[in-house]
Amino acid sequence: MMSSTKNGANQRRLTHDSLRTPQMRRILASSFIGSAIEFYDFMLYAAASALVFAHVFFSDLDPAIATVASFATLAAGYVARPLGGIIFGHFGDRLGRKGVLVVTMITMGIGTALIGVLPTYEQVGVIAPLMLVSLRVIQGFAVGGEWGGAMLIALEQAPAGKRGFAASFANLGAPAGSILSAGMLSLFSLLPSEQFLSWGWRIPFLASFVLVLIGLFIRLKVVESPLFVELSAKAEERRIPLLRVLTKSPRVLILGVLVAMSQLTISGMVSVWGLSYATSQGADSTFALDSKVFSAIAMFVTAILAARLSDKWGRRPVIAFGIILAIIFAYPALLLISSGENWFFALAVVLAQGIQGVILGPLAAFLAELFPTGVRFTGSSVAFQGASAIGAGFTPILASTFVAAGGVMLLGAAWIVVLVICGTALLIAPEGRRRDLATIS
Repeated sequence: MMSSTKNGANQRRLTHDSLRTPQMRRILASSFIGSAIEFYDFMLYAAASALVFAHVFFSDLDPAIATVASFATLAAGYVARPLGGIIFGHFGDRLGRKGVLVVTMITMGIGTALIGVLPTYEQVGVIAPLMLVSLRVIQGFAVGGEWGGAMLIALEQAPAGKRGFAASFANLGAPAGSILSAGMLSLFSLLPSEQFLSWGWRIPFLASFVLVLIGLFIRLKVVESPLFVELSAKAEERRIPLLRVLTKSPRVLILGVLVAMSQLTISGMVSVWGLSYATSQGADSTFALDSKVFSAIAMFVTAILAARLSDKWGRRPVIAFGIILAIIFAYPALLLISSGENWFFALAVVLAQGIQGVILGPLAAFLAELFPTGVRFTGSSVAFQGASAIGAGFTPILASTFVAAGGVMLLGAAWIVVLVICGTALLIAPEGRRRDLATIS
């Protein structure tokens, strides 16, 4: 126990250069590459739900209804993310961060690869979409635990003045995974339509197996978080983490969910619904996927810059700036998407995801700094994954409903109202840049 305490004290005295040590570089690489692989799998499904699944798994339905049904399977994965955050957060807070990360990666890899070999509706009928939904739930369950573990194992070993940047490596996995998934699907979409819908879309899903092996090799070399090691001998911190979050930290949990929704509604609105709607209005699907590659690069760059700035100025000012930009750009983005023009869609998605990166960069550290070490995995995971389920999971369905009811103007008004609520929650939430992780209660 004395050794554990000493390790924790040493952790809190890390210097500015600690991010450059071999072990810290390995931790950041594991956080980034592992998350990139997990989000490659998760976002690959999102792109395929917009372009493929309505034709393959819901071919008996009217095209408009098939699109909604495809988005419903997408939402199933987002609904499963909070459950993954709760279950994996429980074990991550009680047994350690590292072991959870290995399990989530294996689970995600198996689920994604199996999607690549599913039979179609024409082959087995309703069993095909049922199997698709089941595997999507497995994906959501796995990524629900991945994000919290990957983020915390970096944040809890970083010096206080670098926590925002270190934690962002888990978030940077999202745009990196989007780049890889959109690029892979775009490559195979160059095939004739019949071949692409028959077998071409399956190859990117099957490729997940190889990526998972690479990620596991890196992840197994990472050491456990010293803050968790220091905590592990304290009996009072070993209770059920979820109950402690709900009873002792309900306010910051709700605030965390609302703030995270600001970023995740952009993802669901532009990257998923926008892709489907733009192509239905005449935009070329391959061009749209290529645009998503460049938009993910924009998000990657702005997320890095925003994370760096959050270590200097604080999490709240940077996230607030991103929310304000999102409010200003809401209507222009929807008008560009609804035009059906290739370059207008490209402009909308690149700018929107660039803005999304401004919020995404500091978000991991912001959420982690709301909760004490004993429940940090559970609290931050439930906040982020709860926001994912609400903000990204149901946004495509709700967006389609609003457009059908009143057009893009009604959709834009609803989106702005949500962003204003998120911004209000941000102003109420505490700033965590200068908080000592070991003393948060």
